[in-house]
Amino acid sequence: MATITSSSATGRRKTAVARVRLVPGTGKIEVNGRPFEEYFPTLSLQNLVVTPLTLTKLNNNYDVIVNAKGGGLSGQAGAVRLGIARALIEADPSLRPVLKVEGLLTRDPRMKERKKAGQPGARKRFQFSKR
Repeated sequence: MATITSSSATGRRKTAVARVRLVPGTGKIEVNGRPFEEYFPTLSLQNLVVTPLTLTKLNNNYDVIVNAKGGGLSGQAGAVRLGIARALIEADPSLRPVLKVEGLLTRDPRMKERKKAGQPGARKRFQFSKR
C-alpha cells in the first residue's frame, strides 16, 4: 500500500452529495462533525457506509471526514459509500478491481421524476370525465 497524506472524492446518490476526505489514522469516521454511529442511527446504514473499508480490510488505516448534504439519510449513506470507495482508489489504485466487482464504484442514477404540467404528479393524470 502506498503511503499518502490524504485523498478526497465526491459521492452522489439521489439528491445527496458527500464530500469525503481520507486521512491516515485510526479508523474514526466523522460525518458533519459528528461520529457516524450518531449520524446514521440504524445498523444497516452504518454497514452500508463502512462496506468499502471492510471489503479492502482498511478499517483501521484511515480516518474518514465527510461533509454530507441534501437528500435523506439513506441517500446520504449511499453517497458516503461511493465517496469512500472513490477516495480509496485515489489513495491506492490497486484496490479498484476489488471495489469494482462489488459494484461500489457505480453511481446510482435513480432520482425522483419531476412533476409535469397539467398533471398532479410525475405520471398520475387528473381524473378523466367523459361528460
